Amino acid sequence: MDELQIAFIGAGNMATSIIGGLIEQGMPASNLRASDPFPESLQRLQQTAPITTSAENSEVVAGADVVILAVKPQVMAQVTRDISAAVSAANAVVISIAAGITIASLQAGLGEPTAIVRCMPNTPALLRAGATALYANASTSEQQRISAGDILAAVGSVCWVEQEEQLDAVTALSGSGPAYFFLFMEAMTEAGAKLGLDEATSRDLALQTGLGACRMATEGDVDLRELRRRVTSPGGTTESAVQSFEKANLRGIVAAAMQAALDRAREMSREMG
Repeated sequence: MDELQIAFIGAGNMATSIIGGLIEQGMPASNLRASDPFPESLQRLQQTAPITTSAENSEVVAGADVVILAVKPQVMAQVTRDISAAVSAANAVVISIAAGITIASLQAGLGEPTAIVRCMPNTPALLRAGATALYANASTSEQQRISAGDILAAVGSVCWVEQEEQLDAVTALSGSGPAYFFLFMEAMTEAGAKLGLDEATSRDLALQTGLGACRMATEGDVDLRELRRRVTSPGGTTESAVQSFEKANLRGIVAAAMQAALDRAREMSREMG
């Protein structure tokens, strides 16, 4: 991957995180460049990595093998039109991390037959602990798919979906998912305080418990059901709590919430399409 020339359109938090991850993995800073209309954004980026920056999108795209669109959905149509000629001349693969913008919408601005990869990262990517799903159009070569996967792997785990519509389910699961865990830990913190703990102690215990549970789930080879069973002694405190969750239909609540997120993701795609 060291030979790739990668251009970022947008120099916000996600772009900065990907750039930092690539450099940490050994990517030369000379292979990376970024554009952004706001000088302060480019200045913050250069504190992370001494890469080439510009206010002109077409300038950083020229000669790039990979172009990463890290801009707000509202400006995507204009950005794709601005860079379409440079993307075509470079025969670059375009990776979009913008939520809700479909391949068809991107293709309308970039033209046929541009290689396009849509991806759905999540906010833990800012700590290089993200989960990203990707979908590639038919114009994307196998090598371009590999390159896209390797680039996003710089900020966490990656997986591919076979249908573009599945990205809406990914949005409902891992895209919005961090907020679900934050809400659960927030509820645990509040409940602990009501049970007599001071708020700081309750928060520390809730956060460390969440971290430890996730590590047990990700670093071992035991499935979630078995992990839960091992903590749940018959007739014990955990069993009482789990039974209370089940009686309150926790699974149904989670399913309904994720369905609401998926429905909104599809609605947003229609609005921005």
